[in-house]
Amino acid sequence: DVGNSNNRLLTIWVVLGLATLGAIVRLFWLQIIDAPNLQQRAQLQHSTVVRPFIPRRTIVDRQNNQMAIDRPSYTVYAHPIQFRRYEKPQGSKNAKPKLVPVERAEMAQLLAQILASESPAATLLERDKLLKKFREHKTGVLLGEGLREDIIDRLHALKVDGLDISPEKRDYSRFYPQQDMAAEVLGYLDSNRIAQAGVERSQSQLLKRKVTKQTLTKTGGKKSWILPDLVTPDILHTDDLKLKLTVDLRLQRAARKALKEKMQYWKAVRGTVIVMEADTGAIRALVVEPTYNPNHYARDVQEYAKIIGKDAAPSLLRNWAVSDLYEPGSTFKPINVAIALENSIIKPDSKFHDNGLIQVGKYQIRNAQNKVNGTIDVAEILQHSSNIGMVKMMQKLKPNVYYQWLQRIGLGQKSGIDLPLEQIVPMRSSHEFTTTPIYPANFAFGQGFSIAPIQLVTLISSLANGGKLVTPHVVDGLFDSTGIRKDKPLLPDTSQIFSPATAQTVLEMMETVVNQGSGVNAQIPGYRIAGKTGTSQKAAKGGYSDKKITSFVGILPVDGERRYVVFAAVDEPKDKGAQKAVGSSVALPIVRSVMRSLISIEGIAPTTPIQPSTPDVATPTPSKPAKP
Repeated sequence: DVGNSNNRLLTIWVVLGLATLGAIVRLFWLQIIDAPNLQQRAQLQHSTVVRPFIPRRTIVDRQNNQMAIDRPSYTVYAHPIQFRRYEKPQGSKNAKPKLVPVERAEMAQLLAQILASESPAATLLERDKLLKKFREHKTGVLLGEGLREDIIDRLHALKVDGLDISPEKRDYSRFYPQQDMAAEVLGYLDSNRIAQAGVERSQSQLLKRKVTKQTLTKTGGKKSWILPDLVTPDILHTDDLKLKLTVDLRLQRAARKALKEKMQYWKAVRGTVIVMEADTGAIRALVVEPTYNPNHYARDVQEYAKIIGKDAAPSLLRNWAVSDLYEPGSTFKPINVAIALENSIIKPDSKFHDNGLIQVGKYQIRNAQNKVNGTIDVAEILQHSSNIGMVKMMQKLKPNVYYQWLQRIGLGQKSGIDLPLEQIVPMRSSHEFTTTPIYPANFAFGQGFSIAPIQLVTLISSLANGGKLVTPHVVDGLFDSTGIRKDKPLLPDTSQIFSPATAQTVLEMMETVVNQGSGVNAQIPGYRIAGKTGTSQKAAKGGYSDKKITSFVGILPVDGERRYVVFAAVDEPKDKGAQKAVGSSVALPIVRSVMRSLISIEGIAPTTPIQPSTPDVATPTPSKPAKP
C-alpha cells in the first residue's frame, strides 16, 4: 500500500528529525551550557595536588648539625595466611619460579631481625612475640607504627607476600639524630605529633611550615604520569627555613660526658651543666642528667619507673635546669656582695670577724664544718665561703632596702628563657622579710629561698658583663639554606642592675676564690678564671636534711671581651669515706673540664703564655684544704 508506505516513511523521517534535533540540543548543551563544568572535570582528571615538603621545620645547632628532622614513617600490618614467596625449583636452571608458602616461624625470625635490631635478646623476644601472634591470627597483625624508611626498605627486600605497606599509611614522624644528647633543649613530640617539651613546644609556631599545595598535570589512563613539560617552575621553591639554636653540640657533648662521669663516681641522683655567653645570654650548652632519648620517651620513662617508681620517673626526666628549684647556697654570695657594694654599706677592704657562730633570734648560724676564719675582708669571705661574714655584712643593710634589691635583681621572677615550664617561687611578703630577722640572715648565705639553676646563671652573668641582666635563650632564629637569617625572636631589653664598677670589683673578688680560695682546683694555666663554690643543704619538713646539692659557677676569661658563665650542680652526691662530697670536689671538676673544652671550641687565647714544660695537671695542690 502506497498509503502505508508513506506513513512508514513519514514516521522514519520524524524519528530521524527528532534524533537530529536531540543531538543538536545535546551538542548545544555540552558545547555551550555545560562546557565550563566539563572543562573543570577534565582538568581534575588530568591534574593532581601534591605537597612537596615536610610539614615541620628542621632544628639545627649553631654549627648546622641536624638535631631534629621530619622523615617519612609507615604503619605495617602482616597477614600470615598470605605469607609466600617465589622460589626456583632445585635442579632446573630454566624452570620458572613458583609461589611457595613461607612458614610463620621463619617469618617471625626474619621480621624480628629487622624490627628488633637493638640486641640479640630483643630479637629473640620479638621473634617469640610475633610467632605467637601469627599463630593466633590469620590476618591483620600490627608489626609497627612510625617505622623508618630504612626498615621499610629491608621489609621490601624480603620479597614476601603478606606484608601490607600501602601508600595510604605513609606519614611523617619526628626523628632526633643526636639521640639523648640534647633532649632537655629539644623536647619531643608524642605519638600524635603534639609537642610536649623543649623548643618543640615553646617554638611550635616557628617550627610549622606554611602548607602550600602544588597542582600538576598528569596523563590519563590507569597508570598516570606527571607531564614534565607542564611542571610549574616554582615546584621546588619550597620553605627551606631551619630553626637554628645557640647550642653547640660539641660543647653539649663535652658537658654531658663530664657530668655523667662525676655523677657515677659520687653516686648522685641528678645533675645539670649550663654554659652561657654573659653579654648576650646565648646558651652554648644545657645538659641535665639523667635524660631520655626523645625518639623513645615513653620507653625510657618505663625503664626509670622500674628503678624509682612509676610516679617519680617523669619528674626525674624533667629539665631540672629550668623546671625545678633548689637553694643556691654559697654560689649566691657574690650577688649579695654586689648588693652591699651598691648600697655603700661596705668597701672592698671592709673587714668582719668570723668566730664560726652567730645568733639570729632563736637560731644559730654556723660555717660549714664549724670553721672559724677570724678577721677577714670581703674577698676572703668569698674565698673561705664564710656564712658568718656574709650575715654580718648584710645585717648592715636595712631589711626593707635589702628586700627591694632582691626584687630589683629579679628574685622570685622568671629569667625569660625560651624553654617551657620555667618554675619560680614567689618571694616572701615584704612584711615577713622585714620583721623576721632570720629571713635576711638566711638569704645572706643563699639559703631560705629557691631558684632554678638558669636563674642563678643569669644573675652571675651580670657580674661578668658589667652589671646587665640579660635574657637567657637557646633560639638563634630561622635561617634559609644560604645561611641568611629570616626571622629572629625578639628578646627583652637588658636592664642595668649593678654599676660596671661594682660588677668588676666582685668579678675580681671571685677570681681570688680560684687563685687562693675554695675554687683553687679550677685553675687552668694561662687563663684568668673567677668562680664560687656552693654546698647547700636540702630543705626537709621542719628544717633541713643531711642531703645536699653541690655546685660551682665559673667565669672565663676574666679579662676577655667575650666572657662565659659555666655552672654545674650535682644533687645528692654521696660522701666517699673521708672524701667529702662538697662543691669543690664534685661540681668544680665538671666546670673545669667544660671550660677546657670551651677554650678549644671558641679558640680563647690565654692571658699569659703557657710554658711548654708546664705539665697539664688537672688539680694544683691547694695550700689549705678546699672548703665548700
